[in-house]
Amino acid sequence: MMPPVHEAPAVRAIHEDAHLLVLDKPAGLLCVPGRGADKQDCLSTRARMWWPDALVVHRLDMSTSGLVLMARSPAMQRALGDAFAMRLVDKRYEAVVDGLMPVSEEWAVIDAPLIADWPRRPLQKIDPEGKPSQTRWRALRQLPHDHATHVLLEPLTGRSHQLRVHLASIGHAILGDALYASDAARRRAPRLMLHATSLAFMHPATMLPMRFESPAPFVEVALRS
Repeated sequence: MMPPVHEAPAVRAIHEDAHLLVLDKPAGLLCVPGRGADKQDCLSTRARMWWPDALVVHRLDMSTSGLVLMARSPAMQRALGDAFAMRLVDKRYEAVVDGLMPVSEEWAVIDAPLIADWPRRPLQKIDPEGKPSQTRWRALRQLPHDHATHVLLEPLTGRSHQLRVHLASIGHAILGDALYASDAARRRAPRLMLHATSLAFMHPATMLPMRFESPAPFVEVALRS
């Protein structure tokens, strides 16, 4: 049975135990401190207000909301980091993208290597010299009135901005994306319409299977015409 939700300022804990935390990050909040005094407020800082031993395991983009896993000891941080590196953590995202995509029960794969676009950092781009990058996707439902599609995403690799670049590369940028969408697609949503909806992994301490979910908060948000 899931323990009671623990509320911290602007941070919701989906799960906490002696070894790890699963937090629900709001959009617009950094995962770790950035450069400058105005970028010190972040998920890790807020988490340590309640759990002083909280350690970062992985990150989400500032504009992306959803589930973030944190460790409560250096040993657990290493174990969870290894699980991510070995692709033993199942991650699912939901997004609303520009255009109509065919709804199907079958997964499609975007296989396109990514590399930093150095003249335009922090942007990434597809390049044959980049690191191998794969994303599975399938359309859950079309939103014809908004000329958009609600999609489920599974990154098989964990490159920076991977989901955003991959979807833009096939002509279906995520709505609200200030980096990779057209001006029109960016203006059609009040935020980046990308949310980390589920995490599943084997608990390194208990060896029990764990699965956590966070419904996408924007699925029913009215888009801007």
